Amino acid sequence: MNTLTILALSWQHILIVAILLVLLFGGKKIPELMRGVGSGIKEFKDAVKEEDKPGSEKKTTSNDNNSPSN
Repeated sequence: MNTLTILALSWQHILIVAILLVLLFGGKKIPELMRGVGSGIKEFKDAVKEEDKPGSEKKTTSNDNNSPSN
């Protein structure tokens, strides 16, 4: 079976990507980057869960700031 998949990575590919990441960003920046990615994913999941709740409809308030002043 010779099927091509987009994310078919062998251990050699993963090793090459890891080496390139270390060369580009350095050893100290990678944990900071991963922490940022993790917190971004967590915030995204929390936002999705909030929108899925039935009582989480946001009420819009109309301000009279848009009315013309005399």
